[in-house]
Amino acid sequence: MKFDEYRQHDAVGLAGRVAKGEVSAGELLETALERMAQVNPALNAVTLDLADFGRKLAAAKPSGPLAGVPFLLKDLGALLEGTVTSSGSALLKDNVAAADSALTTAYREAGLVIFGKTNTPEFGLMPITESSFLGPCRNPWDVSRTPGGSSGGAASAVAAGIVPAAHASDGGGSIRTPASACGLFGMKPSRGRVSFAPLGEGWGGASIQHAVTRSVRDSAVLLDIACQPQVGDPYFLPAPPRPYAQEVGRAPGSLRIGFTTAALASGALDPECAAAVLEAAKLCAGLGHTVEEVTLPGNLAAMQQAAGDVIAASVAATIDAEAERRGRPVTEDDVEMLTWGMYRRGAGVSGASYVRGLAAIHAYGRAVAALFETYDVVLLSTLGSPAIPIGHLTEDLRRFSERLFAFMPNTQAFNNTGQPAMTVPLAWSKTNLPIGLQFVGRMGDEATLFRLAAQLEVAKPWFDRVAPI
Repeated sequence: MKFDEYRQHDAVGLAGRVAKGEVSAGELLETALERMAQVNPALNAVTLDLADFGRKLAAAKPSGPLAGVPFLLKDLGALLEGTVTSSGSALLKDNVAAADSALTTAYREAGLVIFGKTNTPEFGLMPITESSFLGPCRNPWDVSRTPGGSSGGAASAVAAGIVPAAHASDGGGSIRTPASACGLFGMKPSRGRVSFAPLGEGWGGASIQHAVTRSVRDSAVLLDIACQPQVGDPYFLPAPPRPYAQEVGRAPGSLRIGFTTAALASGALDPECAAAVLEAAKLCAGLGHTVEEVTLPGNLAAMQQAAGDVIAASVAATIDAEAERRGRPVTEDDVEMLTWGMYRRGAGVSGASYVRGLAAIHAYGRAVAALFETYDVVLLSTLGSPAIPIGHLTEDLRRFSERLFAFMPNTQAFNNTGQPAMTVPLAWSKTNLPIGLQFVGRMGDEATLFRLAAQLEVAKPWFDRVAPI
């Protein structure tokens, strides 16, 4: 299959071609590998080439709902037996998985052909993808700009057409941020929807795995594949009443949608992002939904402080565990400067502070949940601005926090409430950079979001908007 034809299909479409015998899994993989060879040198999206492994999977004639579709794993979270999961850090460059994680097993059983791993910042800590170990990843819409993070490699690869969908994870916006920056659809599922087995919870339950995709239906099918509870999972959600794939195209009804042009964790949105929120609100009203402006409740500052302590303590635990495995201390020369700063902060978080932090996070979740007794969905900008230039966050560390939250003011809140949240590529800047709009649903209600997303996909299609690389 030639690339121009390959690019016209999403994962579901490619799987349909394989099922009909019109193309083989091997042919699709070779197209993906050829595209990777063309664009990856400029993007640095795929950082571990597993082409030979992928060819073995393709030759085995995989079966399942996405049989034969080329696929990439993020180099963080999802373990693949016999391969390194570095988490973007030289510290873990020899971290070879002894077995697949539950999610990887589910992907393989669904017939996906895994052939590489994608770039991520060290330990997934940044909303950009510029680790010193893996090198900076670039945005196919403008290679001078970031694809976002921490699933930046995944989003860059999908936007560039290497694959139609890729594994991603989200602990503070790491699915939604790169999906917004790269013009993709990105769903962060509810806490507990996707198992981290055999690992424990990530960042106090804030982190969740799923994917970035070009189409809504691909995301729905991939979540059907992924949402398989495992014995001993610390969080549990009832199974959805029907497969998410069946929600795509199902009428959402007249939803009550609250919207805000606020930048929750910074001063104000970039004017183009604020305008995009208003246009999206108008679009939703035109589709028959009741739309009105709202203010999000809850003590955001207390939640952010608490979440910072939880994340820092988690980083400290990871680094201490690696030191114990090595039999010698980890030093500041082993990790990046910002990671070391997080480690030092985390090492000072007491058990009592950690517990109080979780209480503050849960209090914030309860406050925000009260808003959803009135509204079905809340709409706000995914990011504070379109994709920022490579190096912008770290060129002046005195302004790091200011620039960090100016770029990602609106995503972390919903990791800590645990609610599902999606970014939908409904707008582009005057300089042709994607602008994602974030829609947040009630806890456990991905179904409503998928129905609304599919309606928006028809009303304002984005699939054929192609990055210029």
